[in-house]
Amino acid sequence: MTGTWWPWLVLAGLGAFHGLNPAMGWLFAVALGMHRRSRRVVLLALVPLTLGHALSVAMVAAVVLALGATFDMQLVRRATGALLLAWAAYHSLYGARHRVRFGLTVGMLGLGVWSFLMATAHGAGLMVVPALMPLTDHAAGGHAHVGAESVPVAVAAVAVHTAAMMAVTGIVALLVYQWLGVDFLRRGWVNLDYLWSLALAAIGAWLLFL
Repeated sequence: MTGTWWPWLVLAGLGAFHGLNPAMGWLFAVALGMHRRSRRVVLLALVPLTLGHALSVAMVAAVVLALGATFDMQLVRRATGALLLAWAAYHSLYGARHRVRFGLTVGMLGLGVWSFLMATAHGAGLMVVPALMPLTDHAAGGHAHVGAESVPVAVAAVAVHTAAMMAVTGIVALLVYQWLGVDFLRRGWVNLDYLWSLALAAIGAWLLFL
């Protein structure tokens, strides 16, 4: 594991970034809590939000492993970089026009579906690929293709990312529900959609050209 510590930090950092983004769920959890006048609902909402996000990221990780077992990882890296750049352009130009809309009467299952769709539409799983690849490469012992030995590493990577996302989502949701309220969003909240698109583009360029 020597020399591969940084991808774990990146995975956790991206999880924190995803948790900070209201589009990933904390705002929905707060809205549900306020609508039903219950802090317990805010906390319960974290479960489907986390599971939906984890499923979306795990789906991308599984695709990366499948492609890595078939094609040279350098080719997979370049293809992922190109896809991320295209996704960043689409998200920047059209992302706001295709919001996934669920009402406040949604159940926990529906909330999980919403979380999965939002994470997938935002390319959350694609964003973690640059941190995932060095770990699977390391597990594969430097071979051109990854194998079954990379599966536990990929599962651990998804778990680390998801744990960080859940922790930050929960902290922000409770802070907003209990003390801050949602009015501050109109006064001084940074539009994370722009940062998200920039992050997608930067990671895509890094994979494609470095």
